[in-house]
Amino acid sequence: MSIKSFIAKQFAKYIHQKEQQWINDPVGSQERILHYLIEQGKGTKFGKDHQFESIQNITDFQAQIPIRDYEDLREYIDKMVSGASDVLWPGKPLYLAKTSGTTSGAKYIPLTKESMPFHIKAARNALLAYIHESGNASFVDGKMIFLQGSPILDSKNGIKLGRLSGIVAHFVPAYLQKNRMPSYETNCIEDWETKVEAIVAETRAENMTLISGIPSWVQMYFEKLVEVSNKPVGELFKNFNLFVYGGVNFEPYRAKFESLIGRSIPSVELFPASEGFFAYQNSQKESGMLLLLDSGIFYEFIKTGEFFDPNPKRHTIGEVELGVNYVMIISTNAGLWGYNIGDTVAFTSLKPYKITVTGRVKHFISAFGEHVIAKEVETALQKTVEICPAIINEFTVAPQINPASGLPYHEWFIDFEKQPEDMEAFALQLDGFMRKQNIYYEDLIGGNVLRPLVITPVSNQSFQNYMKSIGKLGGQNKLPRLSNDRKIADVLEVI
Repeated sequence: MSIKSFIAKQFAKYIHQKEQQWINDPVGSQERILHYLIEQGKGTKFGKDHQFESIQNITDFQAQIPIRDYEDLREYIDKMVSGASDVLWPGKPLYLAKTSGTTSGAKYIPLTKESMPFHIKAARNALLAYIHESGNASFVDGKMIFLQGSPILDSKNGIKLGRLSGIVAHFVPAYLQKNRMPSYETNCIEDWETKVEAIVAETRAENMTLISGIPSWVQMYFEKLVEVSNKPVGELFKNFNLFVYGGVNFEPYRAKFESLIGRSIPSVELFPASEGFFAYQNSQKESGMLLLLDSGIFYEFIKTGEFFDPNPKRHTIGEVELGVNYVMIISTNAGLWGYNIGDTVAFTSLKPYKITVTGRVKHFISAFGEHVIAKEVETALQKTVEICPAIINEFTVAPQINPASGLPYHEWFIDFEKQPEDMEAFALQLDGFMRKQNIYYEDLIGGNVLRPLVITPVSNQSFQNYMKSIGKLGGQNKLPRLSNDRKIADVLEVI
């Protein structure tokens, strides 16, 4: 055992013991965080507008802080982005994480000097939890690759701006710098195909032990490695023994990964977002990710079925139940208050509190980390029809992860009352509008992770027959505009 791996094991043991303090007092930890957040927020514009001075308890908090999404909070965020201080949180944010918007285009999520350390600590602790449980620290002796966005940051009114993964790249601890790959220069390459080729060239002869990234991007890297080396990844990297991922469900990719690697690899799931680092998998023996209740975030949960009610019940951590789908609401030390991040979760354990991400509060596609929502597909189709006239009765969209040939794609099943004169031009326009609607989709298309969308015309009555087949024809039942699987698509293909 190397000195480095020995130290890692000792540090993992120390962190594990330290984490037990809040794990064993989850309700108290959350109460302390709420009190801290309110105290810090009193002097801000948001705090003054919402009478933080009068908040004495959770009942007051929930009465005075309504649930908001980005658009609802935008008047404050716009002031903050313009350079104003003390808007949502004391002072100015350190960074603005640029992320995909819906009707608003790009969104700017604040990262503060108080919130930023928790992003880094959570990622570190996820690895330490794996070391503590498994006893395997050998990966710290080899090279580690973190597939991420460019660390080159822009500036907006004096605040540094970029993708979260690019921002985090500036905070890699000194003790990992010698192990970290790819090089800074390669990481700065914007074009994904060029970047992958450079990463392959840099890493193929290295002792890679840990690889981390969104599965769809990592799969492309693995495929290129196999192509240039004519060897499975596991043979090329004999000591590769840990895959770390987040952003999407890994299960659809697992079989493909094992084929590319040539063997199974232990994996650790993370739940990071620009809005906060919420959870990580802390055990290989149990399902779910440990919800981080002492990381500057106060959590509330609304049952998914009640979310759109006029005044839904907001549950605190001590009130949640196992196996129930909840919309997760957060208030954070970055100045997000009663904020709906759009994710739905279910608890797999209440001691400690562990969650699994079950999807989005509305129908969505995020098979590759793109987070496409109904509003985006509806807007893109509407704009396309205005340019390429057609009459559409119904449509739905599904990902095709494993096509018979070529790259994966989004498949649009459309019942045309009147087809466009040029279907190819129609599809091209539709794909262009989708790329404008969603920057993650744009990245995936531009990086050749996805190919442009495919339109599959379906016969008249196909959607009605589908709804009838599942006993939901008529009434208030609606066909989902998009799905993150092919349950609907598979039926439509045979109707």
